[in-house]
Amino acid sequence: MMEFVTNEKLTIVGAAGMIGSNMAQTAIMMGLTPNICLYDPYAPGLEGVAEELYHCSFEGMNITFTSDIKEALTNAKYIVNSGGAARKAGMTREDLLKGNAAIAEEFGKNVKAYCPDVKHIVVIFNPADITGLITLLYSGLKPSQVTTLAALDSTRLRSELSKHFGIAMDKVENCRTYGGHGEQMAVYASTAKVNGKALLDIIGTDALTKEQWAEIQQKVTKGGANIINLRGRSSFQSPSYVSIEMIAAAMGGKPFRWPAGTYVSNDKFDHIMMAWETSITKDGCHLKEVKGTPEEEAALEKSYEHLCALRDEVIAMGVLPPIAEWNKLNPNIK
Repeated sequence: MMEFVTNEKLTIVGAAGMIGSNMAQTAIMMGLTPNICLYDPYAPGLEGVAEELYHCSFEGMNITFTSDIKEALTNAKYIVNSGGAARKAGMTREDLLKGNAAIAEEFGKNVKAYCPDVKHIVVIFNPADITGLITLLYSGLKPSQVTTLAALDSTRLRSELSKHFGIAMDKVENCRTYGGHGEQMAVYASTAKVNGKALLDIIGTDALTKEQWAEIQQKVTKGGANIINLRGRSSFQSPSYVSIEMIAAAMGGKPFRWPAGTYVSNDKFDHIMMAWETSITKDGCHLKEVKGTPEEEAALEKSYEHLCALRDEVIAMGVLPPIAEWNKLNPNIK
């Protein structure tokens, strides 16, 4: 029999979709918990996913499914939510803003009503920086309990560098992007090493000209759009896998290797959810130091300004109250 990281209930929201169904299978194969609940309002598709997972004949599993959100969330200790509308060709993540902001508000309220003692939530659906922030505010949870998927930009940077140099990805270390999970992200070079050598020392040489580095940064920021162009649909394998790695760390499993979207409120960036250097453990998400070159820090500030504009748009829509009132909505927000 498989040994599980925990026996506590994990709920996958949006389980009838490609991301959600892949997340469920990944969580089972990683041995996170025997108790997995699949939720989706689309009942036939949801039942189809459950049937497929039953046909895998996994050992020791208690897989349940429901289109009743109260049943799905009651007693849930961990939740991964991919339950927003997917991005289609020609759309930016921000194009999804209005509809998915409303979905995040309803989700946050449902968490507060049905599982206020949940331990950790990972929000996937875009624009994740904003939907995660809305979820945090309406759920009443602590900032350390809600994270968003931002790691794909860092994994895409690693992939592009690996392809450029023609070396195994394991030889490319500590790739990092911070700020927004959108085309305004800050792509850092100062953290990375290629074959043990600092990437900053390689940029501007014949091995990686400044123009080639600019192209790689562009490919990273447009990585999601490239998948849509190639496959005719939004990416699902990579977000499924990496988001389950995040919830695994929160359950007490292996440490998470990448930046996470987290609530940041410090002397420079305030009242925002953004990609940051963190550690995710059973005690939640904790922020670490982010340090870069002056150019990188300027790019991070630009990304922050873009996120603030999105946040202010959501406030103008009436989905979120003005920042001064956030503490009333969620006393854990200072």
